[in-house]
Amino acid sequence: MKIGLRVAVLALTLLFGQRITCAQTAYPMLMAVKPGAVQAGTSSEHEVESRYSMFGAYRVLVTGAGVTADVVTPMELDKEGKEPNLTKITVRFTATADALPGVRDFRLVGPTGASTLGQIVVVNDPVVAEEGAIDTPETAQSITLPATVCGTIEKAKDLDYFAFNLAEPKTLTFHCRAMRLQDKMHDLQQHVDPILTIKSAATGSTVAAADNTYAADPFLSATLEAGDYLLEVRDVRYQGNRYWNYVIEVNDRPYVSHVYPVGVAQGQPAEVAPIGVQLPEGALVSFTPDQPAVGPHDVRLPMGESLTNPVPVVVSELPLVTEAPAENNTFETAQAVTIPAGISGRIESKADLDCFRFDAKQGDRISVEVVARRYWSGLDSVIRILNAEGKSLTENDDMQLWGKRNYQDSQIENWTVPADGSYCIQIRDNHLRGGDEFVYFLRVEAAEPYFQLAMDTDKTWLTPGNSAALFVRAVRKNGFEGEIALSVDGLPEGVTAHTGRILAGKGQDGCIIFEAAPDAQLTASNITVTGTATHPVDENTTLELQTVAQSFQETYMPGGGRNHWPVEMHTVAIGKPADIRSLKLSTNEVTLKPGESVKIEVEIERAEGFDKNVTLDMLYQHLNAVYANTLPQGVTIDGKNSKTLLTGSETKGAITLSAAADAPPVEKQQCCVMANISLNFVMKATTSSGPVFVTVAASE
Repeated sequence: MKIGLRVAVLALTLLFGQRITCAQTAYPMLMAVKPGAVQAGTSSEHEVESRYSMFGAYRVLVTGAGVTADVVTPMELDKEGKEPNLTKITVRFTATADALPGVRDFRLVGPTGASTLGQIVVVNDPVVAEEGAIDTPETAQSITLPATVCGTIEKAKDLDYFAFNLAEPKTLTFHCRAMRLQDKMHDLQQHVDPILTIKSAATGSTVAAADNTYAADPFLSATLEAGDYLLEVRDVRYQGNRYWNYVIEVNDRPYVSHVYPVGVAQGQPAEVAPIGVQLPEGALVSFTPDQPAVGPHDVRLPMGESLTNPVPVVVSELPLVTEAPAENNTFETAQAVTIPAGISGRIESKADLDCFRFDAKQGDRISVEVVARRYWSGLDSVIRILNAEGKSLTENDDMQLWGKRNYQDSQIENWTVPADGSYCIQIRDNHLRGGDEFVYFLRVEAAEPYFQLAMDTDKTWLTPGNSAALFVRAVRKNGFEGEIALSVDGLPEGVTAHTGRILAGKGQDGCIIFEAAPDAQLTASNITVTGTATHPVDENTTLELQTVAQSFQETYMPGGGRNHWPVEMHTVAIGKPADIRSLKLSTNEVTLKPGESVKIEVEIERAEGFDKNVTLDMLYQHLNAVYANTLPQGVTIDGKNSKTLLTGSETKGAITLSAAADAPPVEKQQCCVMANISLNFVMKATTSSGPVFVTVAASE
């Protein structure tokens, strides 16, 4: 081995090898659930595997209605009276007969708080789990259809075979979920890329195959003659991983992928054409959306005497417009619309362009957003706004939401109309493709000031008598610059919250400090965080703004990067005392004059035997990226005059805050001091101080 390579390997070993020994107490990081599906109307037992022990898990939280779960594995000490390292336990999932099919998130709650998220799929048909070695056609596992096949591509070159017989010709659908079940897993740095192949059992020849349909997950519809067949499942690269689970629904029922038009009015009767396979030609479905909130929803449509699989529908408050049958691919032939409008359209064929013409006055501000690819439309949109001469004034391909996360849907936000006149919105596919499934919903409306909120992360771990911080980041839109007050609902018993604010102007982050009573018992609940603000329109009018914060689970990216995935729940859980028993400060009130510095003395109490590194901070950061900074503008941490790394048995440190000479005045901004312990190279176990109020005095 060359010297340079040996040094690099040693550096990586030191860097990544220590990550699994940094903390003595860590919450479970869920990695797999086998089998990955539960049939509606039944209860079944599933093996849940994690990194770090699940001993003491006493509760399971599941998103959505109709699905519950409980821990089956007895939580008993071993023969020596010690806690066993339980990285595999049994959980029983129960799904009601009317539970909405599809993916549900779940997490365990135990003495180390809430786990990361796992996923379980609710299905209609009996679940068949992979059994034994089925990696050759000769050892194929026999299944009876309809069925939901669950297995794992656990090693390199692994192939799984399932044998089935058709007594008569049938059209079957094979819907695979695998890669999509791994997006929210914290530490799975390479995802499966499955491919499905149907083979003749008699000859071994390929009858049908499918690769990428829903991202890397395949969907296959095949009309098969009577006979014996094999379903082959593998990774397209012939790679494998013990956590690469798959769920494949196999049946001969109609499958609806989309509807047209996509947009429907809230609470009003609607008629849509289903798009998919095994559907009656020219079929129309009538229903009344009863979803309480506007936006995309998965809806089961009535079809005959049963309901379809869930299909995405956009429930909108905007006046609805459906693309007219006439040609509309130029400014001259564009369909006239009035703003605001919710437009349902479709890129029907290759190189198709859809154009919608509107009138506007100079200075009007307009926002246009495409809803399509996020909900598995075939359309990878590009939108432009053209003037009457056909000149492009602005355009967008991929929209950006929540910092670094991009979507293939397009958005033009807060565009200012340059002059009175007629303009045209043009939408097309980025690759000039088209077809029935290239449907979209186009929101066109006046741009109004608003803000978005993101919670980092999706769980808060408390211990009795201690505090923990939740950071909330604002994304300001369309000229909104006001202060945002934070509030929280749904706290578990024994927990109080000190709600902070996001400062006006350039303020980006705020924090909520949760405090557990000294006698608090093990408990957990999901919370909702809301931000409220006002925005002056003119001397006599003020907008009242309110936004519910979106929770994000942090994920470990290849190479040590930190990323996020949107999730449905944020769980606050009280666990048992952990590695840091308390965190005390010399002061919780800091007043700085411009150009002045103040030192906060910090003392931690370590659990007996805990001698790992502890890092003190007032910023939520990883490597060189800052994910939350609640300090007032112009206030920074003076690293040279701070002691933030506590090694071995050290318990005392300090953080020095400095105010710039031009720091603007701020009164009592809520911040906190954190004591961080690494769980792996990305995630931390954090104990927080109570609120630290930082004031910057006005210049004399």
